[in-house]
Amino acid sequence: MVFNFPKLVKQLLCKYSEHDYSVLNTRLFISCWLAFSLDASVNSMNSLFRKLNLGGKKIDKSTFSKANSHRSTEPFQDLFNELNRLVKQKNKQKSAFFKDWEICPIDSTTITLTSKLLWSLGYHQVKLFNAINSDQGSCESCLINFGSAHDYKFAADMTAPLDSNQVGVMDRGFAGLKYFEELKASEKHFVIRINTNYKKEPLESGLWQVGTGKHAGVYRLVWFSDLETKTEYCLLTNLPMELSNEDIADIYRLRWHVELFWKFLKMHLKLDKLISKSGNGIRLQLYACLCAYLIIQLIEIPEIWGSSLLDKLRYLQAVMTQEYSFVHWIERILGDLPLRLYAST
Repeated sequence: MVFNFPKLVKQLLCKYSEHDYSVLNTRLFISCWLAFSLDASVNSMNSLFRKLNLGGKKIDKSTFSKANSHRSTEPFQDLFNELNRLVKQKNKQKSAFFKDWEICPIDSTTITLTSKLLWSLGYHQVKLFNAINSDQGSCESCLINFGSAHDYKFAADMTAPLDSNQVGVMDRGFAGLKYFEELKASEKHFVIRINTNYKKEPLESGLWQVGTGKHAGVYRLVWFSDLETKTEYCLLTNLPMELSNEDIADIYRLRWHVELFWKFLKMHLKLDKLISKSGNGIRLQLYACLCAYLIIQLIEIPEIWGSSLLDKLRYLQAVMTQEYSFVHWIERILGDLPLRLYAST
């Protein structure tokens, strides 16, 4: 299934109402947030609404701020889920890194909150958790948490949606004997780096007894070293022996995909430039950022522009310059108005 931006916008946003709010309807509200994520020339709420107002959109910044504080996140979650479905559908025939297995790196990123209004509510940072399907490019699970709770507390929630042919790949922050036991009982497949201070005893079967006490268990352990950094890695897994130790090490190396995911969101989609002063508004912005990422995954652009995610984003930004903003472009598409030179490509 091939999408250009106008086709995708029509399929996704036409279902949202233009009349549910008199000033800032749901469709326009979503468009504003997508515009902030996608438009490189906008880096604050002031610059966003200055651009919209100069283009004839009489939207007040205070109206937008109030909407952020109380509007439901449900439309944004619905949009995120629909985009995920389309990404999976588009890439379902994509060749896998490992036959019969889909690799899903899981990690979190922390964004520091600088607003004193949020500090007064006890919010000093927000953590965004994601499980990225390295084969399909979709987000298998997503979780937003305010506070500094350890990654381990959310590990079970992140691996719960994984299917039997998917492998959750995690770093040491998610490791814990009780969690290993839960994963094993629920028949979830995993590769987790563990600290060297776990007690380990070899068994005749080739497996290892890991840990002590009631949560100790029998698992497969794999060691490998990074010669450049002179770092030793100890990986705990329940993957079958048909996969060699080298395969397990290669699967763990794919965890780097989630780091590249965070890097793209922060560098190009403003993940860490939070402009809302409310917890609800921050959730809306994070979902909008994820939606923008999935939109970029889905669209196809002229071959001369390239094929990477950054190429697609630059193409969209170049085409958008023919309009005042992404909001104007989206409204032109949904209103079936004539598109400009490149917008129908």
